[in-house]
Amino acid sequence: MKILVCISHVPDTTSKINFTEGDTKFDTNGIQFVINPNDEFGLTRAMWFKEKQGAHVTVVNVGGQETEPTLRKALAIGADAAIRVNMQPNDGYSVARQLAKIVADGGFDLIIAGRESIDYNGGMVPGMLAGLSQMNFVNTCIGLEIDGDQVTAIREIDGGKETITTTLPLVVGGQKGLVDESDLRIPNMRGIMMARQKPLTVVEPIASDARAKSVSFEKPAPKGAVKLVSPDDLDALIDLLHNEAKVI
Repeated sequence: MKILVCISHVPDTTSKINFTEGDTKFDTNGIQFVINPNDEFGLTRAMWFKEKQGAHVTVVNVGGQETEPTLRKALAIGADAAIRVNMQPNDGYSVARQLAKIVADGGFDLIIAGRESIDYNGGMVPGMLAGLSQMNFVNTCIGLEIDGDQVTAIREIDGGKETITTTLPLVVGGQKGLVDESDLRIPNMRGIMMARQKPLTVVEPIASDARAKSVSFEKPAPKGAVKLVSPDDLDALIDLLHNEAKVI
């Protein structure tokens, strides 16, 4: 089984976010970048298939040279090979087009992507990729078992979980729950040394038009000051909840 894991290069959640050029560009100065958490759950599940079923795992990213340390980390975790499409990920459609080309050329059976990246939270790429590749698709996936070409998947739905069966080839939009958080892997020294010997292939993008554009960014409004209300003054509390918080 050949598995392709899509990796997004995203800011660490502890990073302080700023914008430049009139709030039209994301300021990367001083930002620590990591593997997108939803993708990390998928990569860990792919490692399980590699160890238990002998799968070959390739990771792929659409981005510039600055994303290669993130790909190297994925190699150090255990992926067999990495591909970087040399293009800035400007919108979901153009990214999905690049990934669909990689899928078509590589003959992959299973594509695992995070259901969304934590930077732009578009949530578009896995579904678009499945459509462009004409593959089955399971989103918000929190459980995945494969026997031959038969797949049993569990996905999160409103108010519960749904268990479904399908077949390979398959695109999965994974998330927290696909593996336990305690199973997520930190590269060890041996893995880091081996990653230096594994292939990281850079390919040029195919022609594709962007169909969405970020116009500007805006930070959330700062929280207002806390108002303390005496537990004996219920009228004041009700007035604040009704007229200011507007929750009653």
